[in-house]
Amino acid sequence: MKKKIAFVCVHNSCRSQIAEAFGKKYLSDFYECYSFGSERQREINKDALRIMKSKYGIDMKNQYSKLFEDVGACDYYISMGCNVSCPVEFEFSDNWQLDDPSGKSDEEFIRIIEQIKNNIIKLRED
Repeated sequence: MKKKIAFVCVHNSCRSQIAEAFGKKYLSDFYECYSFGSERQREINKDALRIMKSKYGIDMKNQYSKLFEDVGACDYYISMGCNVSCPVEFEFSDNWQLDDPSGKSDEEFIRIIEQIKNNIIKLRED
């Protein structure tokens, strides 16, 4: 049975969604990949949707902002680096300390996306 891994960020609209998408692409042999936040957002970041589709060929249009109760307990929780305060007590397995690219240039956005992708690939190797 696969372990469950969740990528956690406050709004679950950008970095954690990107991590979930890369997780489903690169880690599906090992993990069930999810993301959630401590606050629900109405939509996924439009720049994240656009860049992930155009540069990486990953369509995130069916992903949506989730809370812990939408995902349930996981084996591993990875913080995107936004000091998430969740209503559920759990310990983070790792904190990736990623800057929020929202509202920044495409180049900065891609830099953060590349960090997420590299971190996901490293999980596959571990």
